[in-house]
Amino acid sequence: MSPATHGGFHLPPLALYIHIPWCVKKCPYCDFNSHAAGPQLPEEDYVKALLADLDADLAHVHGRELSSIFFGGGTPSLFSAGALGRLLQGVERRVPFAADIEITLEANPGTFEQAKFRDYRALGINRLSIGVQSFQAAKLKALGRIHDGDEAIRAADMARAAGFDNFNLDLMHGLPEQSLEDALGDLRTAIDQGPAHLSWYQLTLEPNTVFWNQPPSLPEDDCLWDIQEAGQALLAEHGYGQYEVSAYARAGKAARHNLNYWTFGDFLGIGAGAHAKLSSPAGVIQRSWKTRLPKDYLDPSKRFSAGQRVLTADELPFEFLINGLRLTDGVAAELFTQRTGLPLSQLAEARRQAVERGLLHGDPARLAATREGQLFLNDLLQYFLP
Repeated sequence: MSPATHGGFHLPPLALYIHIPWCVKKCPYCDFNSHAAGPQLPEEDYVKALLADLDADLAHVHGRELSSIFFGGGTPSLFSAGALGRLLQGVERRVPFAADIEITLEANPGTFEQAKFRDYRALGINRLSIGVQSFQAAKLKALGRIHDGDEAIRAADMARAAGFDNFNLDLMHGLPEQSLEDALGDLRTAIDQGPAHLSWYQLTLEPNTVFWNQPPSLPEDDCLWDIQEAGQALLAEHGYGQYEVSAYARAGKAARHNLNYWTFGDFLGIGAGAHAKLSSPAGVIQRSWKTRLPKDYLDPSKRFSAGQRVLTADELPFEFLINGLRLTDGVAAELFTQRTGLPLSQLAEARRQAVERGLLHGDPARLAATREGQLFLNDLLQYFLP
């Protein structure tokens, strides 16, 4: 089916985000909508709620198939393969899957999760994102993680043995009391596991977390800069190309689900606290979000939807570029009109000022930050605020 068009607008590809909000333990740095699991997870009730939630959003599909699915959390790998299988079957009955669909599951390295990797692969889940964060005992303890470095290494081995030739390792730097050598040691260990993709990003202190209220001792800015520079060089040396602020991949292994976010594609969001970005064939674009607390989400007397907001023409340039400019190569300039329905001329004056400041490349065919623009992305984005 050809995409719908309206004034240059093209109905974008469609993905699905599924939020599973339970963890074994809430980490002190985490500001995601995650909650410590009780002795018994309400798998069956939650799967039924997710499918009912999807039913309520089917009007936004507009004949499209799903290009990707991402199970996030929380710790989705706490759910059994049986429950996830029933969920995937239910989703596919409602929205067709692309022949080459990417289906990613976030997983922790704990032994309990590893034992299920082969079953997950048999369901059609073809990509894992394993939350390692560090391989060093002291750093893992400081982060409140419940696995150790050996378990993280075994998780990568188990992923390969289960048939996952495409898996991501999630790794942090700028950790409490971390030195340059500590950070590079973590990165070398991660590279040795042979992942197709590495998410390598700096720990930040977020409001409403334990670390925000009781901040740990983090490395000084000079050390953080050294870690960033040396780490990027090490990754490039081993064939991991940086394609986004914190994403590095071997050739052809960029995360397609995340690329859809960053190129202003559409995504349905189901589950407690899930967010969505959806377009109509007429070019109306909205963001929406779901009931946040699991107990409320599971309450049949309450609605799944917690709110929605249509993006105005004044807001769309910033909304588009806050995503696209995260990509190392930026995006084709024509994509702005295809995704927003607005003329590229609407950006002309802001682009001129950003180019003059040295934050944006001057290539008229692309919207891409310079090296300085990537380092000072917030400054660059100020030019495109409504």
